[in-house]
Amino acid sequence: MKIEIKILITVISFIALSAWTTKQPNNISKAKWLIGTWENQTPRGSIFETWKKVTDTRYEAKSYVVREKDTMIFETITLKVVGSEIHYIPTVKNQNEGLPVIFKAKAFTEDEMIFENPEHDFPQMIAYNRISSDSLVAKISGAKNGQERSQFFPMKKVK
Repeated sequence: MKIEIKILITVISFIALSAWTTKQPNNISKAKWLIGTWENQTPRGSIFETWKKVTDTRYEAKSYVVREKDTMIFETITLKVVGSEIHYIPTVKNQNEGLPVIFKAKAFTEDEMIFENPEHDFPQMIAYNRISSDSLVAKISGAKNGQERSQFFPMKKVK
């Protein structure tokens, strides 16, 4: 009888732990598909975003433009767990006095990540949608000067 109780407690504990782990909103490992270099080709040059995993709770990226032989970094991004939330924190050169802006995850799955900051001037929302293993669409959206705006950045994985 004591063995059955121990087995029952072990099974219940395992189920509870598994359920708790899968429901946690801070499971940043769902973003592992971002790791690598992504390219958006435009008539004015290519925009790249290179992501790397820094720790189990932090990813970082650099966004840069390559025009002819010149490379210009214009944004750094940190994706990290903060308490029970995931924050997307871009720092854009020549914007916001060079200070980072915090966007909090509204949705965070293996195929879609949506981050919001309703107080930010523009954008108020940043989203990444995985189309396939080598294709994604990034989107920034929100109100600017009283008008709703959206910009889409289809990207292909190059590394």
